[in-house]
Amino acid sequence: MSSPTTESKSTRGNVTALMVALLAACVAFQLNASMLSPALVTMGNELNTDQATIGLSQTWFFTAAALFSLFLPRLSDIVGRKKILVGMMLLMAVGSVIAAMAPDVTWLFVGRIIQGVSGPTVPLCLIMLRSAVSNPRKYGTLMGLITAVNGGVAGVDSFVGGYFAENFGFRSIFWLMVALALIATVLIAVLAGESKPAAGTTMDWLGVFFIVIAVGALLTALNEGAKLATAFDAGTLTLAIVLTVIAAVAFFAFWSVEKRAKQPMVETVHLRQRSTWAPLLTTTLTMTGIFAVINGIVPAYVQAADPGFGVGPTEMSLIILTPYALLGWLFGPISGRLAPVLGYTKVLRIGLVGSLVALAIIAFFGLNNLPMMIVGTALLGIMYAGTVNIMLNGLGVVLSPQGNPGFLPGMNAGAFNLGAGLSFLVLPAVLVATSSLNDDKASYLTVVVVGLAITFAAFAASLLIPKPVDAEVTENDKVTA
Repeated sequence: MSSPTTESKSTRGNVTALMVALLAACVAFQLNASMLSPALVTMGNELNTDQATIGLSQTWFFTAAALFSLFLPRLSDIVGRKKILVGMMLLMAVGSVIAAMAPDVTWLFVGRIIQGVSGPTVPLCLIMLRSAVSNPRKYGTLMGLITAVNGGVAGVDSFVGGYFAENFGFRSIFWLMVALALIATVLIAVLAGESKPAAGTTMDWLGVFFIVIAVGALLTALNEGAKLATAFDAGTLTLAIVLTVIAAVAFFAFWSVEKRAKQPMVETVHLRQRSTWAPLLTTTLTMTGIFAVINGIVPAYVQAADPGFGVGPTEMSLIILTPYALLGWLFGPISGRLAPVLGYTKVLRIGLVGSLVALAIIAFFGLNNLPMMIVGTALLGIMYAGTVNIMLNGLGVVLSPQGNPGFLPGMNAGAFNLGAGLSFLVLPAVLVATSSLNDDKASYLTVVVVGLAITFAAFAASLLIPKPVDAEVTENDKVTA
């Protein structure tokens, strides 16, 4: 288990200044990830392409983000965390410029993939914060504040994106991203200190190659598999199977390389430890059970005239998505503050139980009653976005091996993306499979119940996560506090 690292004194300077820089980076990344959602139709119209193709630009952004998250945190341990974060922000700006000036959808793809380099922004910021703040209570609170941004910028990001797209065109959103990325770059360069605990270590690029191939093939297989939920195609099925086999072979090669490497990306002994695989399993299952429910199933149901409530997209965002994101933003620092006192794993489990209650409210009451649907999604904002999400990100940092602090946060970021992909594969597939019931409400009920069951499995997996004792307040500290 890890303990706060004793790195360069420059990283322990003005924590307030550091927080300003880190929050600027996280806000820039989150807007980069979420602000385009309401502008996808406008993008399709202005680039003369269909929505399926535009949707692929989002898919490739998140895929690129997942792949760069696997190794950039580890690389930052070697060459410098500040240096890597500055480089990520600059490449985000470059990708935004390319997307803003894109003459066609191909160049949009190029811009979004380059923007994906910024994928590990949040875990890298948490690692930098961890090296600068040794007090567990203070770190927990600040960790919660940073991670809460990852759930949406207080619910206003989608509204800003929609407003800019409607009034100035989609390109204006990318120019806003350019400005935010450059501001974040300057703040990090000026206010953040440098730290590189693994300086002098050789980067295991062969291991990086195989793990990127493995995860990339698996994510692409999931994307292809998701297409089968709406229409069966033998070619798509074959491609998904081939990609899954490639992923398995590449992971086996990765394991073999890591066992033989003198300075591996990660020691295989760490992969066998509960402190590694248990949080990764919990993250994957949690995202699979919840992500598509709140980001796809519930919004679609609320907007559907039958069997839903026929609510328009703007009103739906106002009553469903904004409270969810805003409550997650508000409760993130609170759960972060409680984590070192009550215990990271205990707060995680409280959040998971609360998420199960929220899903049950949505399934058994919300599908028949709009106010109860609002209550269920609001509770999910508190318990999932504001508690579970915070704890899973935090555990990735505090459970990472002391000699390799960038390893687990990077792998955990990959688990978040893998779970999100699985969620949009499994839950829509259930919806399509149950459409033969000729009862749309029963189909939606089945989907949410499946999500609830997977989330229960995540709770069971969380019982295997060891306590990060070095990141928690001792009984003596509680008495003297």
